Amino acid sequence: MLSYPATIPLSSRTLNHLADLIRQHRSQHRSRWRRLAPSRQALLALAHLRNGDTYTRLAAGFEIGVATAWRYVQEAIALLAAAADDLTTAMDRIRKLAYAILDGTLIPIDRVADQKPYYSEKHKRRGVNMQARIPLAGSYGHRRHCPARRTT
Repeated sequence: MLSYPATIPLSSRTLNHLADLIRQHRSQHRSRWRRLAPSRQALLALAHLRNGDTYTRLAAGFEIGVATAWRYVQEAIALLAAAADDLTTAMDRIRKLAYAILDGTLIPIDRVADQKPYYSEKHKRRGVNMQARIPLAGSYGHRRHCPARRTT
């Protein structure tokens, strides 16, 4: 097995925040011994979320089983979701920004030529990922100026 160094473009503050959430969760539930320390579990989860590393690669890199890697990532996601703002608070924050980036979903397409770049392993079909940068102020900031909302 070969290993290689990799970087995650996140701050150590992010790692410490997630590690603290994991530590508190383990303390509250009086969790038994774990294969990875909270900081290593946080690093594993962030590597998966930010870099998209597969569970198999993470398991090999952290010397744990694939099922354990999956369980650790799912636990970290649940903790982050529980600590996240509710929709109203998130929308209030978004309104203060100049623009928002919305990450949509895979839109199925029918491509005949060169299909490989458009194939999603996750969804097991061809498609493109729909993303949008939406200005929150200016000409499209008000309903009557938005072409998508015009009625005839």
